Amino acid sequence: MEKIINIHVEKLPEGVYLATSDDVPGLLAQGRTVTEALEIARDVARKILEARAERSGNINLSAVADSFDYPLIVNA
Repeated sequence: MEKIINIHVEKLPEGVYLATSDDVPGLLAQGRTVTEALEIARDVARKILEARAERSGNINLSAVADSFDYPLIVNA
């Protein structure tokens, strides 16, 4: 089942993007672009959640609803 994780992305002075999440402690991802940082964050979140599930410490996350808003980032 898909779950929603809120991600915070910020551009660092070095010019790279850092993605973190209050929903998944330990999630930290860095990329050259927002897209790259989010792709890495998705992989890191999956690994953290799998490891947490093996230790029987599930994180309570919201399930994806039938309808929700999503910010789409495009190069224009």
